[in-house]
Amino acid sequence: MNHSPARPARRAELLAAGAAVVTVVLWASAFVSIRSAGEEYSPGALALGRLLVGAVVLGGICLVRREGLPPRAAWPGIAVSGLLWFGCYSVALNWGEQQVDAGTAALVVNIGPVLIALLGARLLGDPMPPRLLAGMAVSFAGAVTVGLSMSGGGGSSVLGVVLCLLAAVGYAGGVVAQKPALGHASALQVTTYGCLVGAVLCLPFAGQLVDDVAHASVSATLNMVYLGVFSLALAFTTWAYALARTTASRMGATTYAVPALVVLMSWLALGEVPGPLTLVGGALCLAGVAVSRSRVRSARVVAAAPRPEQARESA
Repeated sequence: MNHSPARPARRAELLAAGAAVVTVVLWASAFVSIRSAGEEYSPGALALGRLLVGAVVLGGICLVRREGLPPRAAWPGIAVSGLLWFGCYSVALNWGEQQVDAGTAALVVNIGPVLIALLGARLLGDPMPPRLLAGMAVSFAGAVTVGLSMSGGGGSSVLGVVLCLLAAVGYAGGVVAQKPALGHASALQVTTYGCLVGAVLCLPFAGQLVDDVAHASVSATLNMVYLGVFSLALAFTTWAYALARTTASRMGATTYAVPALVVLMSWLALGEVPGPLTLVGGALCLAGVAVSRSRVRSARVVAAAPRPEQARESA
């Protein structure tokens, strides 16, 4: 009887954790697809194509579920996240990865979760418990290790580093802006209209998209469709669902699992065998995520233990 109120909360926590796992796995798979599609699609065209596919899928789901327009209070966060994250981040990352090697891109972009934690604490009042800080430090060390192990085979440019840095800033700003919007609108609404805002921002690349589709291979176009359906429409919705039920800082720390999964997927899908240093870095990323999402259990034990007076009465 006493445990029944905790069951719905526990179930909601598990659902949010499951949604976060789905997001991380799909975002990791996106790096493999971007690498393939990016060989035949220009950065802006790939971003616009992905956003248009995602908008069609999300719009269809909204019609089936009869989701109306988001409330007016949600629009500032939706607009900012759409501009910074769905739009600017997509173009800057696609462009930046063509200018620098994969290791440098991973190093710079993984500043994003750190920026999310700092902005979340400053603007949203997110708590910064020691476990979260420790976990982020371990994961960032792992991301640096993965990046260093992947660097050396390609060139880097100042422009590429700046673009990856802009992508990290856009990602962090978009997440922090999205969090308050989720207090007024559903995860599906926030994701759908954020995607639409990003698509409108990328419309100047429409001509490039038409030209690239006409000349690209079927596999490259299918990769772009995959990016729109799964790593955008589905993954961004599960992200918003999980973000609505936790802090931006903890969700940002969770994405440090992405580099480890990218290493594994590249190994399985592309035959890119990781070196020992890469495997160590991936393990550190996962260990840091585990630490950042863990919670102190001593308080629960104390709460569950009977009070001295209760023990005497029962005796």
